[in-house]
Amino acid sequence: MNSSDLQTYLYADDGLIPNHPTLPVLHYRGVMQRPAETEACFNKNGWLNSWTNGVFSYHHYHSNTHEVLGIIRGNAILQLGGSKGDQLKVQAGDVIVLPAGTGHKKCSASADFKVVGAYPDGMDYNVRTGEQGERPQVLEEITRVPLPTTDPVFGANGPLLHQWNSDLI
Repeated sequence: MNSSDLQTYLYADDGLIPNHPTLPVLHYRGVMQRPAETEACFNKNGWLNSWTNGVFSYHHYHSNTHEVLGIIRGNAILQLGGSKGDQLKVQAGDVIVLPAGTGHKKCSASADFKVVGAYPDGMDYNVRTGEQGERPQVLEEITRVPLPTTDPVFGANGPLLHQWNSDLI
């Protein structure tokens, strides 16, 4: 993987979507040469509780776990970081790792758009939407989510371990 194939994004709390205070989103562009094998790759690397579907078309986040999304078909525009965040063009073969608290939604997509999602060690996930009643509990939950022990694509030697290393934060 070339360094130009990895992009990172760090988003501030926008008052509704907390985002993660220290961990960046990782966007691996075109990393999956065989998108149909994405779920097996995630599972082999300890990212479990996987599912295949789309992405909600409203801002949401997970306060109790990190999430990986692998684009297995089609393309889309995803907005990350809440309403003030970035709109990213993603396509089959891309992988996005979202730290706990990071807002995401689908803005538009091709008719065949499909993603595989998974969570480190198969953690259960919640769905939060930025309702006022969610705070301060979600802020506390986000800080308690442990760092993953593996990268969902590269296992024990992946960029996630360097990018999210607690010594670097």
